[in-house]
Amino acid sequence: MSNTTIVLITLIGYKLLLLGIGFWASKRVGDESDFFLASGGQGGGLGAWTAGLSYAASTSSAWVLLGFTGLVFTQGVVGLWLVPGIFGGYLLTWFVMGPKLNEATAERGHITVVDFIMDGLAPATRRATGLLCAGLILFCFIFYISSQFQAAGEALDSVFGLGMVEAVVIGAGVIVVYCLLGGFWAASVTDALQAGVMMLACVIVPLAALIVAGGPTAVASSLGPVVPDTYFSATNGALGMAGIGVAMGLLGTGLGALGQPQLLNRIMAVRSQAERRRAAAITIGWGLVIYSGLITLAFTARALQLDTQGERLFFDAAQAYLPPVVAGLVVAAVLSAVMSTVDSLLLAAASAVSHDSGVSYPSPKRALLAGRLAMVAVAVLAVVLTLTLPKDIFSRVLFSWVALGAAFGPVVLMRCLGKPIGGWSVPLAIVAGFAVAVVAYNVPGPGADVVEKWVSWLVGLAILMIGGKRK
Repeated sequence: MSNTTIVLITLIGYKLLLLGIGFWASKRVGDESDFFLASGGQGGGLGAWTAGLSYAASTSSAWVLLGFTGLVFTQGVVGLWLVPGIFGGYLLTWFVMGPKLNEATAERGHITVVDFIMDGLAPATRRATGLLCAGLILFCFIFYISSQFQAAGEALDSVFGLGMVEAVVIGAGVIVVYCLLGGFWAASVTDALQAGVMMLACVIVPLAALIVAGGPTAVASSLGPVVPDTYFSATNGALGMAGIGVAMGLLGTGLGALGQPQLLNRIMAVRSQAERRRAAAITIGWGLVIYSGLITLAFTARALQLDTQGERLFFDAAQAYLPPVVAGLVVAAVLSAVMSTVDSLLLAAASAVSHDSGVSYPSPKRALLAGRLAMVAVAVLAVVLTLTLPKDIFSRVLFSWVALGAAFGPVVLMRCLGKPIGGWSVPLAIVAGFAVAVVAYNVPGPGADVVEKWVSWLVGLAILMIGGKRK
């Protein structure tokens, strides 16, 4: 049996499983709250394993398996600055912001994180803030979703020789169908499953590469002669303030997690505080396995001088170091990683259009229908963007991640800390944080990277603190 046939059979079986989960979850969806948050809070919602693994999979998808691994493979040690930032994001969202998010969802019946942001605002400010948040979510997630579709398309194209159009449409179609059926329930359960598949792949491929290389000692001795001196530099050779800027720019990427609706929704949906703490431990444990494996793979493949381009490292390593049967399963795992983010992003974008925008509906059924139609519209738009505006996966995801984190993160954090904020300082902080991040993103250099990741946050926090004192 050929490798291509193995991948095809695996993918068909896997996608049938996803559709089956969507059908099962559809029986739990009765209204808008079920569709977008699985009736979150103390009275229902997600258990620890589902919440923890689905959060993990949603934060670490194509850009981790493909982008992060490629960054470490090509640039070296400097890429490791992303890791403490990412784990810092885990800790802040689950342990600092998590208690208040979970409690407020149970008490106030919030459906989205925008509901939490708008809570307590005057009607006029609330309306404007809702429309602003909905617009920013839709704008950012269109880019984010398109990057995942591109990753899926490239994977299908590399294995089956499909054209990009066919590959993207097939990948998008399966995701949309099971999300339409089961909403947040389906997305969370399938994401938890995909997190397990991803973790297995991130153990098998690095282990196989290490065996081929002769073990960690052989990798260490072989790596030095085949890489430039800057490969082992924590700043990629940059000195002084430029070096600090490089490190701080990568480290600050983790701040984006504090403003991501698709991640915070998982915390809002956990059924109890005790389950939330267990879910946090599961997320962190999963991350330790994933990043340890990917870093090992990047260094080992570089020592072996694997002929690959950065973002194709995971695919090429699987095919080079594993038997065909196992390599086929690994390719399917990469595609599952892509799906684990897209479903959550589609739900968040659809909720922005149909719920956060403040549109009223005559009945719960109409609200649910509007959410599903919004999801289809977002998916179609993302597919069009993928096919017309190609760009590398890593930078497109980071743009969306950082900009939205700078917009929402300061507001959500201040509310979770119990700090007084209100009035027009909330939408002003959202606009200011987003604008600073976007402008800095389009300016080259490590200094601009620090502004994008850190100053955007400081501006938003300053506006909220001044507004809170004047309240």
